[in-house]
Amino acid sequence: MIALGCDHGGYDLMQEVIAYLDKNGLEYKNFGCDNAKDAVDYPDYAKVVAESILRGECDKGILICGTGIGISITANRYKGIRAALCTDCFCAEATRQHNDANILAMGGRVVGPGLAIKIVDTFLNTPFSGAERHARRISKIEHE
Repeated sequence: MIALGCDHGGYDLMQEVIAYLDKNGLEYKNFGCDNAKDAVDYPDYAKVVAESILRGECDKGILICGTGIGISITANRYKGIRAALCTDCFCAEATRQHNDANILAMGGRVVGPGLAIKIVDTFLNTPFSGAERHARRISKIEHE
């Protein structure tokens, strides 16, 4: 299960992500927002997505705002969340392999739809490597 959340700046790109998820039969919970016209606060959407992962309702999340910066900063406030702002497939792959990131953040005004779908596909289909050094680093993030 994938938790989705966006503000008005990420709404249009999130519609592309939803179409990709539907096409590939992937289950998700869409926490909003409802349109690109009404200004909303990205922290509200980062919170519900992060909390759904922490409660075990969803395995991963995708958050999108105008740049991806604010929504990723907000999500990372929650202990146990590792939100990664990605603008290319290399970063999406590395953050899953090395950091076991559980939230992908993107910028609707930064990443175009074609690239965004490739980033989402890479993020969702790349496993954590489990290498000792990466697990050790994640433990330090989580416990220190």
